[in-house]
Amino acid sequence: MRRVELKQSYDIAIAGSGFAGSLMAMIALRLGYSVVLLEQGQHPRVVIGESSTPLANLLLEQLCHRYDLPAVSPLAKWGTWQQTYPEIACGLKRGFTFYHHAAAEETDPSTSFNRQLLVAASPHNDISDTHWYRADFDMFLVDQARAIGVDYCDNTHVERVECKNAGVRMTGTRHGDNFSLHAQFLMDATGPRGLLHRALQLKNVPLPGYPETQALWSHFEGVSRPPGTSLGQPPYPPEDAAVHHLFEGGWIWVLRFNNGITSAGIAATDAAAEKFGFAEGAAAWTRLLASMPSLQAQFATARPTRPFRHLPRLSFLSEAVVGQRWALLPSAAGFVDPLLSTGFPLTLLGVERMARILESGLASPTLAAELEKYEKQTKDELLAAARLISALYANIGNFPVFRALCLLYFAAASYAETARRLNKPELAQAFLLHQHATFGPEMRGILDRATRVPQASDAARLIEDIHRCIEPIDVAGLGRPNPSHWYPVDANDLLDSCGKVGAIRQEIEDLLQRCGFFETQKAR
Repeated sequence: MRRVELKQSYDIAIAGSGFAGSLMAMIALRLGYSVVLLEQGQHPRVVIGESSTPLANLLLEQLCHRYDLPAVSPLAKWGTWQQTYPEIACGLKRGFTFYHHAAAEETDPSTSFNRQLLVAASPHNDISDTHWYRADFDMFLVDQARAIGVDYCDNTHVERVECKNAGVRMTGTRHGDNFSLHAQFLMDATGPRGLLHRALQLKNVPLPGYPETQALWSHFEGVSRPPGTSLGQPPYPPEDAAVHHLFEGGWIWVLRFNNGITSAGIAATDAAAEKFGFAEGAAAWTRLLASMPSLQAQFATARPTRPFRHLPRLSFLSEAVVGQRWALLPSAAGFVDPLLSTGFPLTLLGVERMARILESGLASPTLAAELEKYEKQTKDELLAAARLISALYANIGNFPVFRALCLLYFAAASYAETARRLNKPELAQAFLLHQHATFGPEMRGILDRATRVPQASDAARLIEDIHRCIEPIDVAGLGRPNPSHWYPVDANDLLDSCGKVGAIRQEIEDLLQRCGFFETQKAR
C-alpha cells in the first residue's frame, strides 16, 4: 500500500478505520472537505461486531445513495454483494434464531417449539442481510476511501490531542517518525474507550440498572451444521442467521461466513463468566459447551483460527460525546451488548446525523447546537438499547418472557424500516421508537417491570401487555397467536397494516416492488 505523506492541515480528521470511520471519511470527502483517516494498526484485522440488520442495511444503502458511493452500495444486500464482490467474505443472515438451553437438560432445543424463536428478516436470499467478515469488509472500505481521495495513514499512534476554538492539534508517531497535524474537526471512530476517551480523560457513566457483562470469542474452522428440524418447514434455514444459544446468565452467538470461518463467542454476566472461568479462554469455552450437548456436537471437530479474546467489560458509556471541535461516533460513545445486533444501526444513525451536520458546514452558527442535539440523541439511543438488553438478561432464564420482550425490538425495527422505505422518517426518528408518543413510554414501563423478573401470573400479564404495546406499530404479524414461534416475512402482514404507517395498499405494493420482494419471489 502506497504511503501517503501527511499534510500539516485538514478540514476533517477521523481516527479509526473500521467501517464507520471509513464510511464517515468518504462522506466528508464527498461533501468537499479535505479528510485524513488515521489508523493505529493496519488492515486486514479481525474485530468484534459482525452481524447486520434490515435497518442497518437500509441506512447503509441510503447513505451510499445520498453521498454518491456506488461502489459501496452493493454491500447492503446479500444478492448484490455476491454478484458484485464475491471475493469479499460474508455470511448469509436470513433472520434471528434463538434457542433456550435449560440447565441439566440434554434435549436439543431445536426439537421443541417452546424453546426456540425464529424471526425472519427477509423473504429470500437475494435481499437478505449479511454477516460482515470484518477483515475483508473493513479493508475494502479503506481501499474505497483511498481510491476517492481520502488520505489514509496506518501505523499512526496519536499521543496527544489539543482541542481549541480554531481546531484540533494531534501529535504522535507514524511508522516510528514524529508527526503533527491540525484539523478543523476531529471525529473518533476508534471504538469504546478509544482515542479521545484516553487522550481527553473522558469519564465513564454507568448504564442505569444494567448488569456487568463480559465476553469471550474467537473464529473457528470446521463447525458442522446441525441436522434439519423435524418440526416442519421453518421460514428460513435456522443456521443461516444470527444464532443465539441462551443459558442461565448469558448467551452464545454463532455466525457463519461463506469462507469456511464461523464467528462464535459468549456474552454473560460477571457471575456466569466467573463460573465458567472466562479469563482462562479456551478452557472456559470447552466447559460451557459441555453443558450444551447439541451445540457441543457442532463444535466437536472445530478448530479456533485465532486465540480466544476475553473482554472483561462489555458495556460502556462516555459522559461526553461532543466537545470543542470534536465528536465521538456512536461506536466510540458507548456499547451495550451484541445480543440483538444493535451496534450497526446505532452507529449508522450516528454517521447519518454527523453527515447532516457536515452538510451545514463547520462554520455554521448552529454547529454547537447541532452537536449538542447529536450528543443527546446518541446517549438516549444507547440508553434505550441498554434498557431492552437489561430486561432480556434479567429474563434469560424465563424464555416465554424473554421471547415476548424480543418482539418489542422486532416490532420497532420493522416499523422504522417501513417508515424509512416510505420516505416517512418522521414516523421513526429515534432507535427503538423510544421517542414515539405512545409506544415509547409504554415500552419503558414494560421494561421496568421486566427487569424486576416477574413470576407466574405477573409474567403472563406482562406478555399480554407486550402484545398490546406492539399492536399499533406491528407491521410484521408479530402479534398474531403463533404456537410455533416462527415468524416469516409475509407481504400480507405489511399490506394489512398499511394504515399504521399512514399509507395505502398501493404505496405498500410499490415499496415491496422497489425492494425486490415480489420480483425475486416470482423468479424462484
